[in-house]
Amino acid sequence: MGRINTNVSSLIAQRSLSRNNANLNTSLQRLSTGLKINTGADDPAGLIASESLKAEQTGITQAINNANAANNIIGTAEGGLTEVSNLLNQLNGLVNQTANSGALSKDEVAANQLQVDSILSTVNRIAGSTSFQGTKLLNGNFAYTTSSVAASAFGTLNVNAANLPANTTKAVVVNVTNSATIGQVAHTSVTSALGGAAITLEVAGNAGTQQLSFAGSSTYTQIATAINNISSTTGVTASANGANITFKAANFGSSQYVSVAAISGTFGITGGTSGKATGKDAKVQVNGASAQADGVNITYRDNNLDVNFTLSAALNNGKQKTFGITGGGANFALGSTVTETDKASIGIQSVSSGSLGDASLGFLSTLQSGGANALGSASLVTAQKIVNEAITQVSSLRGRLGAFQKYTIGSTINALGVAYENASAAESNIADTNFASETANLTRAQILSQAATTVLASANNAPQSALTLLQGH
Repeated sequence: MGRINTNVSSLIAQRSLSRNNANLNTSLQRLSTGLKINTGADDPAGLIASESLKAEQTGITQAINNANAANNIIGTAEGGLTEVSNLLNQLNGLVNQTANSGALSKDEVAANQLQVDSILSTVNRIAGSTSFQGTKLLNGNFAYTTSSVAASAFGTLNVNAANLPANTTKAVVVNVTNSATIGQVAHTSVTSALGGAAITLEVAGNAGTQQLSFAGSSTYTQIATAINNISSTTGVTASANGANITFKAANFGSSQYVSVAAISGTFGITGGTSGKATGKDAKVQVNGASAQADGVNITYRDNNLDVNFTLSAALNNGKQKTFGITGGGANFALGSTVTETDKASIGIQSVSSGSLGDASLGFLSTLQSGGANALGSASLVTAQKIVNEAITQVSSLRGRLGAFQKYTIGSTINALGVAYENASAAESNIADTNFASETANLTRAQILSQAATTVLASANNAPQSALTLLQGH
């Protein structure tokens, strides 16, 4: 050592000791906190990635909570609908029992009507009281609202689900490219009556088959009247015009048919095949895409829209109609971020007695005392049709809610759980301490720190060798 003013060896040892102590402090911090990144200086890029993943984890956690809340809401609605369904089945039994009029006294019919009134009152009570955290679920509160909808365009219209970005009105364009038709056959003659031997006709439709016998003097008007009198049991209607009589299926579509055949006597039938004819389903486009059709009953579903409606006679005639969905529905945020893609919506129609049924048949409320279809009415055929329609509507709603609960919500929760696991694993890999590696780093830093301290002491003592040189003088 020839110089004492600048101890280079000491400076080197000091620098090494400082670095080793810093590494030791870093290892101690990581081991004590369990985090590999405690400040931005530890890993700037890693910190950014870690915070982004933490934000994603938070979003996923909230999405799972949202989905569970949605599951609870749908479950509550399903509970109310289950009881409504049970009541409707009991109502159906009462209607059927009352139809057995020969075995019931007036007092028994009145007692049945009392039960019907009680059932309808209970249905309305359930519709008005089923709620979740104060929000009514079955009173139409979550039904979609529409604009530019008229009976001249649609017999019925149900919006089951619709995504409305930013709560704007969604335009729905319905274009009938081919009209639905009714199966029909005809008999043509030169006179307005049979004018010959008696005949027996077998008339068949979707509702059933009946045989009718007519005297040779019967007119076509009389034949048509007789067939119309039993149309509820055959599903066939007839109309006479002079020397012609036309037989039609009661409803539109390829699944509806009419068949007329002479069992005895001569009665020529034109149209169809061997006296049987079926109708055709309408061909309809909704927003440019093909919809499913059963006669004039149309169903359309895509990722953003689920509707079903019945074409009116005017719209079925190859027309086009545009209506708007202006709002409504139950909206649930099921994604880690707030986007329209991650939003799920479903409509829940009212199940009150004034909503179940339809305008053509009548509504469930008409079965109450004094109503057009009360148990005291002459025929209970319409009453049972209304009840059956109500049962179908409630069961369809339950099915939609069940599918939404199982697939949309349930599958979303499962997928979010996997996403949370992966995001947590990625964030842990970036930010969490690897104890196996870090304990090795700690041991190394401790040894190096101790070694640097020893070397520094030696380096600080080295300049004292200059005293030996001075002692020689």
